[in-house]
Amino acid sequence: MTTTSDPTSDVDLREDVETLTVDNVTVEFGALKALSEVSFTVRPGTVHAVIGPNGAGKSTMFNVLSGVYRATSGQVRLGDTVLTGLRPHKIAKLGVARAFQNIALSAGQSVGENLMLGRHSLTKAGFVSSGLRLPSATREGRRHGERVREIADFLELGSKFHTPVGVLSYGDQKRVEVARALCTEPRLLLLDEPVAGMNAEETERMAQAVLQIRDGLGISIVLVEHDMGMVMSIADRVTVLDFGRRIADGTPDETQADPDVIRAYLGSGDDVDPAAAADQVHHEESPQ
Repeated sequence: MTTTSDPTSDVDLREDVETLTVDNVTVEFGALKALSEVSFTVRPGTVHAVIGPNGAGKSTMFNVLSGVYRATSGQVRLGDTVLTGLRPHKIAKLGVARAFQNIALSAGQSVGENLMLGRHSLTKAGFVSSGLRLPSATREGRRHGERVREIADFLELGSKFHTPVGVLSYGDQKRVEVARALCTEPRLLLLDEPVAGMNAEETERMAQAVLQIRDGLGISIVLVEHDMGMVMSIADRVTVLDFGRRIADGTPDETQADPDVIRAYLGSGDDVDPAAAADQVHHEESPQ
């Protein structure tokens, strides 16, 4: 997979990106332990993938990071700010944005109108000021519109800016979903299976978009994805979960060669060839 990126952009690089620290996070649902003392660190401005077989706990971890689930024990920090226990909207205001696996766009509205929804939390003008078109509200609306246009151009959606989302291809709609998350000006972007259901060409374009976000904007990215070819091509670091436990954490090359990872994906048979098994992990694309 070709994953070249163009770091040049009119959108400024972030200077306030901080380390995300997941420290001994455990999540229990009654007698079920979905995560067990999981720890990993996402360095600023990197792509960090969280992978694992079905039922490994990937979605549970994402829900903890975004505030949908509360950890039973352990802690999540963004810089010095503790995220554990905060509601999703408060975590979002602290600079954590999530693009969901299932597209949740307004099909009848244009790309630009969908992206403007991502600016809602950043809008200072009140309902009355906006309704009366007061100068301050008009100026703020113009600034938001310019920013939305910049982000659309950055993700190669500028030519479709006035196009209703519902008529776009599936791959373009997924990029609109990511662009809307970027419109919140995040410090940390959570991408939940961004290439699920895509063909090879659409997957390639999304992979390039992820690298453009990392290199051009300096935003940290946590990625959950089943397309291991894509993951191993763009991730700076990979954390592997299995049955709610962390079994590996390292570079893509290190994790592909890790015996525990190979066993998790292929079983523990003595006749498994290590080289073939590592190659299988690299190309694994099973549904959630």
